[in-house]
Order: sequence, then structure tokens, then C-alpha cells
Amino acid sequence: MTLARSIVPFFIVGASLGACADVPPSYDNPPRVEQRIEYGVIERIDLYRAGSDTATGLGAVLGGVAGGVIGHQIGGGRGNTAATIAGALGGAYVGNQVERSNEQDRYRIIVRLDGGARLELEEVGEGELRVGDRVKVVNGRVYRS
Repeated sequence: MTLARSIVPFFIVGASLGACADVPPSYDNPPRVEQRIEYGVIERIDLYRAGSDTATGLGAVLGGVAGGVIGHQIGGGRGNTAATIAGALGGAYVGNQVERSNEQDRYRIIVRLDGGARLELEEVGEGELRVGDRVKVVNGRVYRS
């Protein structure tokens, strides 16, 4: 009787863990990917800058480290220390300026759909787009049709 009582909890734990096992996916019915397709005409294309003028500090840190390493290669003694500090400060300044100027040109495309609605999109597919072009919008991405 004690043997049966000591074995039963192991069976319960084993059955519980087996129930948690992952079942491999069935490839007989692959999941459907629904596409939303709409048609319209480009009303307007706006150019704007993505990013901000505020730096995260990463450029300054990386520039400071690089400048410090380069400055350390110059001179010896107190001159070496001064060159390391000057290199680190100069590198931090340059790295910060590079990071702040790293903005990207982006496009905002306004599409008047056939149903009368207006869409504002930023994702562009292949091809050059112009105002007045007939386009197809597939899942929020604009393509020339």
C-alpha cells in the first residue's frame, strides 16, 4: 500500500508535464495571411525629415572613446595625458554633431481611395510615384498600378 501511495504522485506529475508539451504545427492547413488591397489616386506627396535634433548621447560616447584612443597615441608623459583628454573631448563633440545631423528624408503620401476615403501612408513599394498616379495600396504600402 505504501508503494502505491508513493508512485501515484509521480504519475500525476508526469501526466501534468506531458499535458504541457508543445504540439507540433500541422502543415496541412497553413495559416491564412489576409491582404487588404485598396485602389486610389495620389493626391499629395510631402517630404519631411525623420529623426530629431536631440541626440541620444551614443555618438558623443563613441566619439569620445575613439578620440581618447587616438589622442593617447600622441606624445608622452603630461603631453600624452593632455592629448588623450583633448582627443576625447574633440571626439565627443564631433560624435554628437554627427549623430544630430543623421536625419533621414521621408515621404508622406496622401491617397484618395476609390471609395472617397483618404489615406496617409509612409511605406512605399517599388517604383517612382507622382501626384495623380493610380496606385494600389496593399497592407498599408503604396504601389504603382
